[in-house]
Amino acid sequence: MKEKRVVITGLGAVTPIGVGVDNFLKGLNSGQNGIARVTRFDTADFSSQLAAEVKNFDPQEWIEPKLSKRMDRFAQFAVASSGMAIEDAGLNHFTFNSERAGVIIGSGIGGSQTIEDGYRLLSDRGPKSLSPFLISKLLINMAACMTSIIHGLKGPISAPSVACSSGANAIGDAFRIIQRSDADIMLAGGSEAAITPLAYGGFCATRSMSRRNDSPEIASRPFDKNRDGFVMGEGSGILVLESLEHARQRKAKIYAELIGYGNAADAFHFTAPEASGEGMCRVMKQAIGDAGIKITDTNYINAHGTSTILNDKIESLAIMKLFGEHVKNIKTSSIKSMMGHLLAAAGAVECISTVLSIYTGMLPPTINYETPDPDCPLSFVTGGAQLFNPEVAISNSFGFGGGNACLVFRKFGGEP
Repeated sequence: MKEKRVVITGLGAVTPIGVGVDNFLKGLNSGQNGIARVTRFDTADFSSQLAAEVKNFDPQEWIEPKLSKRMDRFAQFAVASSGMAIEDAGLNHFTFNSERAGVIIGSGIGGSQTIEDGYRLLSDRGPKSLSPFLISKLLINMAACMTSIIHGLKGPISAPSVACSSGANAIGDAFRIIQRSDADIMLAGGSEAAITPLAYGGFCATRSMSRRNDSPEIASRPFDKNRDGFVMGEGSGILVLESLEHARQRKAKIYAELIGYGNAADAFHFTAPEASGEGMCRVMKQAIGDAGIKITDTNYINAHGTSTILNDKIESLAIMKLFGEHVKNIKTSSIKSMMGHLLAAAGAVECISTVLSIYTGMLPPTINYETPDPDCPLSFVTGGAQLFNPEVAISNSFGFGGGNACLVFRKFGGEP
């Protein structure tokens, strides 16, 4: 059977630089900073004291109040983003086969706040104080399940947890499902809300977080020589993937076509990327090969770009290894400079950014890039958003444990 072509027809985002895709896009193009001191708990005893928190988010705009209270923040983010994506795709005004519409939403930590609140209750008041909704609130799959329940999606369902590449893996898995004709429509992405004392403290203990506490607005500085670590963020990104045939039948708006996916492991270390960049290079090569295009067709990379010393150096090395001389023709940016690292949601939100770049012709900047690092000699988008025409763009996502994912998007021109 010939593989189905897959297009992006809807987008939804809850991010530290904007709730809703229009606000998110404005934040991207204006180089908005979404990073400040943590407000959700006292960080006086923490080595890092800054984060990219989502502001002005009211879950009850998207979820019935009683149901909303039975969901952890990460699931609220996901359900809200899914509702936005469905509305953006026009699916709320179109009757589709619910058995051929599914949902895949990844998360790395799941109900972090629920876990911490539950443990405090258990310690202070004993087991009889625990809510019957405790387990359903903390489970990683509840973002996907609640989206399925609320929107009546009866097709394939899954919840990958591959650390920081989870959102990208979810999109890639949904891509494969539609390619092989197991569904017509898939909602896919990632969600994370782990800015809680235990999770935040745990990341501080890894010594990979920025300690630029007195100047949070310039703390996240991917690929800059003076970077000192990543900044923790939260949020969600959901994309509507659809077979081209189905999208055309209902005359849907098409943002871009998804043409390739790579998924490969470093098999190296708990947290550190493999020093030669072999795994990162291999996953990009795999995705480009899956897309059936030439290396030289790529002209934009939305990098993983975490602002840690090792990741940015090794990702740059991997990109140079793969693209060789062509690398000088490729624009590169990291939106983590604006909104920190959204962990499992990062790959999904960055895919939305990549798709919007293809659709609008604007590339988001890497803010706070001041001092070039000779270990990262790429052509970065700096000094504000740039008008460009990315025909083929890739989005990289790499996670703790060595999970690597890469997705390849192409401008859709209405070709048969």
